[in-house]
Order: sequence, then C-alpha cells, then structure tokens
Amino acid sequence: MVEPMYSPWGTVDHCKMLCYGAFEVQTARHGGVMILRELADEYLSKEAQAVGFVEGRYLCFEEDCDSPVAIRELLDKGLMKAPVNQYYKEGEYSAIIDDVITTWHKDDYLKAVEARKATEQNHIAPEPKQKKVKDREER
Repeated sequence: MVEPMYSPWGTVDHCKMLCYGAFEVQTARHGGVMILRELADEYLSKEAQAVGFVEGRYLCFEEDCDSPVAIRELLDKGLMKAPVNQYYKEGEYSAIIDDVITTWHKDDYLKAVEARKATEQNHIAPEPKQKKVKDREER
C-alpha cells in the first residue's frame, strides 16, 4: 500500500498506517486521517462518512475534531487497536477519542448513530408465530 504523499493540509511529513488503506498524516501545520474512498463503505458507517470530506482518492477527517470519528469506527470494527504505551494507559486512548466526539459531534454524528440504531432495533423481525396445532379431539 502506497502511503499518501500529499494531503488536503499540504505535503505529508509523517504518515502512519492505521490499517490497510487508512492513514494518519501530519504536515508542517496540520493533519488528519485519510481513508481510501473505495474502502469507506467497508470501514465506516454512513454517519461517519458524512463527517469527512473528499479529496482525490481519499475521504479525509481533520485532526482536531473530526479524525476521532474515523478512528472510533476503525477501533470498533477491529481494524486497528488503541495504543497502550508511555503516553496512553489501557483505555485512555479510547476515552480521549470518545470525549472529542462527544464535544464536537454530539449534535450530528452521535445523534445520527443513535437514530440509526433505534431504527434498526424497531425493524428487527419478530419471531415467526407458530401455527396452533389442534388436538385430534378438538376437530
């Protein structure tokens, strides 16, 4: 997989592959997450895709407030693991990601995800009713 050399934020100085086709990029001034558009439907919900923006072959997420949405979905799908290292103890990385999402995307992304989940729950097919078998004596 060839890493992106250019991003919407400028020339890429540092690139880390999060998983196949998903990259965290840094430029001299800014950065974010870039996911190949052909993998977006597989990796991200429609709600998460709505947070990003298209640039060339990539769906992009600004580093400060939008990239946590993409990272949360990659974590939830098991496509990447939260780091545990000298900077993050177990569970801290995920907690930070969730705090940023709650701060910046409570009224769009989180509400849309909650609405979709509620709709999915309401559309769960009920178990088929079993036919009543009459006893021979009732016939």
